[in-house]
Amino acid sequence: MIESLRVLIVEDSPEDASLIIRELSDGGFQVTAERVATADAMHAALEAHKWDLIISDYSIPGFGALAALALYHQKDLDIPFIMVSGVIGEALAVEMIKSGAHNYVMKNQLGRLVPAVTQELRAARQRRVRKQAEATVAYIASLVESCVDAIIGTTLDGTVVSWNSGAERLFGFTAAEMIGHSGAVLVPTYRPEDLSETLQKIGEGGPVETCDTAWLRKDGRPVHVLLVVSPIKDASGRVIGASIVAHDITRARLEEDERLTLIQELTAALAHMSNARVQTSRKQ
Repeated sequence: MIESLRVLIVEDSPEDASLIIRELSDGGFQVTAERVATADAMHAALEAHKWDLIISDYSIPGFGALAALALYHQKDLDIPFIMVSGVIGEALAVEMIKSGAHNYVMKNQLGRLVPAVTQELRAARQRRVRKQAEATVAYIASLVESCVDAIIGTTLDGTVVSWNSGAERLFGFTAAEMIGHSGAVLVPTYRPEDLSETLQKIGEGGPVETCDTAWLRKDGRPVHVLLVVSPIKDASGRVIGASIVAHDITRARLEEDERLTLIQELTAALAHMSNARVQTSRKQ
């Protein structure tokens, strides 16, 4: 499959630029290229188009790879920057690599150009994928941290590995106090098996567990929570831990208890009234 390639060539020689384009075309690329030989021209080209690759000669009158590389960094680009030069030595090439260039090819060894370009394009794609993955992870971490519910990560033996701000607010323990320690401190002593049994089921491949229970705050006061416990899996699909989301339902439980109490009181009052009517009827 032919890969389209938009190349910005920093080169004062039209003939050398043509050789570079031909080499890339012969190597299987469909090349769209522009040649620039000044800082202003390179700046305009970078503003006008998105490029897949920059190839720069080292020495150009009034310009060159050092200045081109500085402009590349100024634009905060993450595309391959490859030098193709006939005058640069190994020591200078190493210094250019340290300064941010990705690779170099001597003009009398243009057969190395296509492999070098292929290698750097692949590396650039991997960097973009990694950055996107890191951004996604950071975004998810931000959502977890800002969530009002308690979100707790544990190993299968109950050791806490993550503890968001919602957990701090709900249970009163800081992340420093909980991470690396057992989550069993949250479980009432009269129900010590609740957490361990749930984690065992999750570890054995059981379904997501949901339950309405009471856990303990740092000060010992119980807090009614709705727990949703889900498995955490590694890349191979093996369950290595659990994600616990705890939603505070204390207010809802109090309201439900108040509602049930009111129903009981009304039922008792109605029963009392009914009995009173019966007694009155009998007397008559």
